Amino acid sequence: MRALSVRIDAVLVQALIAAALSFAHLHDLALAAGQDGWKAWAYPVSVDLLLVAAWRRLRSGEAKTAGWCWFLVALTASLGANVATAGLLDLDDVPDWLRILVAGWPAIAFLGGTLLAHGATTDASTEQRESAPEPIASEALPSAPELPAAEPEPAPPSTPPVSPALVTLARKVAEEHRARTGAPIDTSTLRARLGVPLPLAEAISTHLT
Repeated sequence: MRALSVRIDAVLVQALIAAALSFAHLHDLALAAGQDGWKAWAYPVSVDLLLVAAWRRLRSGEAKTAGWCWFLVALTASLGANVATAGLLDLDDVPDWLRILVAGWPAIAFLGGTLLAHGATTDASTEQRESAPEPIASEALPSAPELPAAEPEPAPPSTPPVSPALVTLARKVAEEHRARTGAPIDTSTLRARLGVPLPLAEAISTHLT
């Protein structure tokens, strides 16, 4: 564990030194190109932020072409400042094309940062839309089979009304039949004895039970 922490600390120290040197070179170049005061300090910040944004885009694994493009643009600006301030360029007499390039850098950095940030949002939205389940068309769903219409139940036959007098008479006939035969009177015999239709005889039989 101790060897690992020493190695990580050494890498961090090296990265800090490289960033500080690059930061100073960009500041000196911007100052030599006529960007004095706080503007000279803002140039290295914009270059480093564009590098970080492009590197994060590359690490995300999405739209690597845009990430590599803007990473190389920021890296070229950083390396160009390092080389230019290493004695190959007279900082007291900066050429006009370099002044134009330095003056136009904020717009380039803003464009790159905006495209990287907007592209990441667009990719996330596209991924969410692609991962969302597509709605199933109603036409694709099988229609439920139609059940046959229920047949209406036949209405029970209407029972003809029976008068109390007819019931009393039927009881007397039934008692005589039982006394004579020893068995209850059936509907056919009751119908014949009373001389009534069969439905009426059946209705009278219900009153005798």
